[in-house]
Amino acid sequence: MTDKKWTRYAAVVLGCLLLAAWASGTLHAADEQKVSHRVAVIPFQVVPPDEGTSTAFCPVCGNAVSAGEVAEGGQTALEEIFSDKLRELAGVDLLPSEKTAGAYQRISVDSLKQGYLQIIRKVGKELKADVVATGFVYRYRERVGYDYSAKRPASVAFEIHLISVSDGKTIWRGVYDRTQKSLMEDIFQASSFFKGGARWLTARQLAKLGVDETFQNFSGFEP
Repeated sequence: MTDKKWTRYAAVVLGCLLLAAWASGTLHAADEQKVSHRVAVIPFQVVPPDEGTSTAFCPVCGNAVSAGEVAEGGQTALEEIFSDKLRELAGVDLLPSEKTAGAYQRISVDSLKQGYLQIIRKVGKELKADVVATGFVYRYRERVGYDYSAKRPASVAFEIHLISVSDGKTIWRGVYDRTQKSLMEDIFQASSFFKGGARWLTARQLAKLGVDETFQNFSGFEP
């Protein structure tokens, strides 16, 4: 190989190496931008109405909500639906539910004199989480009937907070309160009615619709 050809060959090889190094750095930078947020989901709780009333209050922000019947396992179903939603988000490291539940149970017993927000932040710190999610179920009434013929519609009311462990601030809050009605009963619910397949939903289906709707205003994990 002549010196001239060798020089050209060396230049091409060097160029390829530089291009590969640049591409590697760019991909690495992109990976760094996808910051992983460690999220712990505190076991969702049923919040009954105050005695003699039909009103319940959020343990985090004091929001007043019309409460009612909560079918057995309603809080667990909603927690599962919400956790599945979190798994769809990029950059989320969802901590095992069993580990979070164990830490919450132990810390809540040991910290009876402390407020709810202090307790869940303690849980988050112990688990080295960046964010804790906590949810409250005020109403989870099951449908009586079938998809296209219901004697009593499903009714769901819940509230969910995403809270920063470092400062205790609410990053995101989702509130949903809906009793399904037919299209003839309430034209303003037309969008939700058709999203549900134009049929009478079960409580779980209505809860999933609620989680999807509330998450439409989720803009990220930064306060």
